[in-house]
Amino acid sequence: MKPYQTLLYYKYTTIANPEEFAQHHLDFCERLGIVGRIIVAAEGLNGTISGTVVQCKKYMEHVLSNPIFEGIEFKIDEVDAPSFERLYVRVKPEIVHSSLRGIRNVDPNQTTGIHLKPHEVLEMLDKEDVVFLDVRSNYESNVGHFKNALKLDIDNFRDFPEQLKGIEHLKDKKVVTYCTGGIKCEKASGYLLQNGFKNVYQVDGGIVKYAKETGGKDFEGKLYVFDNRVVVDVNTVNPNIVSVCKICGTTSARMVNCANAECNEHFVLCESCGEKMEGCCSDACMQSPAKRVYDGTGYYQRESSTAAQGCI
Repeated sequence: MKPYQTLLYYKYTTIANPEEFAQHHLDFCERLGIVGRIIVAAEGLNGTISGTVVQCKKYMEHVLSNPIFEGIEFKIDEVDAPSFERLYVRVKPEIVHSSLRGIRNVDPNQTTGIHLKPHEVLEMLDKEDVVFLDVRSNYESNVGHFKNALKLDIDNFRDFPEQLKGIEHLKDKKVVTYCTGGIKCEKASGYLLQNGFKNVYQVDGGIVKYAKETGGKDFEGKLYVFDNRVVVDVNTVNPNIVSVCKICGTTSARMVNCANAECNEHFVLCESCGEKMEGCCSDACMQSPAKRVYDGTGYYQRESSTAAQGCI
């Protein structure tokens, strides 16, 4: 058993006063000593936090003690070190940024796709009338995705509605949406149902839960995560690497942010090219005055503080 854990969780529920809730939540988290990134909105709670086993247990107990979070599911990873350096608790309009163009109005508690348990996902993977739809950003799907999945060329989830015309031909298929932990699929699947898709499903608990319960069979590549780990393994049954270095084209699953802070592109960069390019995605970025010091990881901490005024 490893000394630390990382928890991934979300819950669509009504939070009457998000600002007040966030302040109390921040105070509790700081007293507890955990680190991570937590988003609070009127529509619910979304977070990834990390700490010792004892700290994470106390955090889960605290959240579950509030009846509005009944049924919330924590996906637990054992890690060697905390997956964040700092703690952020922020109030935002939504717990996952979507769009003013329809999808923001989807209430997953009213309209969402049928949840497929991991073993049910396995049964549907090779069926001809089923399409697995990746609703994550392109840099996430490029480093790893389900076998034969339809990947959308979007930079952000808020661009999802613009893809509707390109997938209307799938309305007669069974469409299985998936994402990292399930939160985006709740709204994406509901949005598809509102726009004439009849047979819409979602991978319950996302890729993370699927990997834990099935060994990740037929998930190709790695999983991009939004913490210090950057990418993690998914498939222990028939693993492979599907992404290539942007600079030299060699097979690699090493994801970085461009060292140029004004660019900050997420991309695949092998170790050799990382040294040569000083963590940058292009020669132009190498010359930028905003270029950060490349330490070999390609992961850069945000500058904002953990103080309440910086987070809420």
